[in-house]
Amino acid sequence: MTSSNRDFIYTAQPSRVVFARGSFQRLAHEVEQVGARRALVLCTPQQVDQAEAASRLLGPLSAGVFPGAEMHVPIESARRAREYARGVGADCAVAVGGGSTIGLGKAIALESSMPIIAVPTTYAGSEMTPIYGITDAGEKKTGRDQRVLPRTVIYDPELSIGLPVRMSVVSGINAIAHAAEGLYARDGNPVMSLMAEEGIRAMAAGLREIARNPSDFSARSDCLYGAWLCGSVLGHVGMALHHKLCHTLGGSFNLPHAETHTIVLAHALAYNSTAAPEAMGRIARALGTSDASDGIFNLATDLGAPLALRDIGMAESDLARACDIALSNPYWNPRPLERAALMDLLSNAWTGKRPSAPVIAA
Repeated sequence: MTSSNRDFIYTAQPSRVVFARGSFQRLAHEVEQVGARRALVLCTPQQVDQAEAASRLLGPLSAGVFPGAEMHVPIESARRAREYARGVGADCAVAVGGGSTIGLGKAIALESSMPIIAVPTTYAGSEMTPIYGITDAGEKKTGRDQRVLPRTVIYDPELSIGLPVRMSVVSGINAIAHAAEGLYARDGNPVMSLMAEEGIRAMAAGLREIARNPSDFSARSDCLYGAWLCGSVLGHVGMALHHKLCHTLGGSFNLPHAETHTIVLAHALAYNSTAAPEAMGRIARALGTSDASDGIFNLATDLGAPLALRDIGMAESDLARACDIALSNPYWNPRPLERAALMDLLSNAWTGKRPSAPVIAA
């Protein structure tokens, strides 16, 4: 969206945000605020301790802990969670964790309209969106539905202090991807553009400080603030090539979600660079650099993030199939999708080389 074209439609998402150090202690109050009396706490097997702490805070409002969240929300785990929630009479889901756990809460809400309270411990931003994703038969299917938008989000920077630096970095760059694509979204608007640029700036600055001192509370707060802004952008406007590729790679080849976003982002921005110059300028400005894709690649390199798809389990022989899947369902992107150029993008991302804008077909 250029400065000379101010036509837009903006509908704000109806969610409550509680952002404060120590706000986790308000959990029981926030459950009561949505009118719930039996809240089921969701988590991954790795975050049982935090989930049990949430259950203790809830006291008589707790319906127990379900530690079955999995990456990319396989439909089988979604069904197990739905059945468990029905069995314990839950009328609310409290998702404590990152995108996998919040995604499981959304899978339950999609069927039951049960309210979700999200307590994010990473920087992915899923908590601010009505977007869900469920993987069925090796294909990740996504959609938008207001029933899955968390009713309340509790942002407590203390909960992410223990997030390892590597996970902090890939989770944060995943969040930056939401804001970056929001800046060239077909349905973008000035409010989201302001939030996107500020979100990228805050996240990048916070990540650099966390790399120096993982216990820096101010840096953790900056990153969670950035995650809120970037997630809000994702929740309000459409995404494009980057997200389509990452959903394909993650859902069909079971690659780790945040790492995939971290690797692909610089290459997707390079692909779209000539078609969205204003967006690229804002991304570069937020990063304090002269080029958006270079800035993202340098950020990932400086912070020790993974740079190559081959290093996170992608086989070179699967690149062509990944390209076919990505092209099989048409979707909007500022630059037309061209198979040869997409294969170049995927090849560069697979090897981990510095991104370059693919040559536009004549």
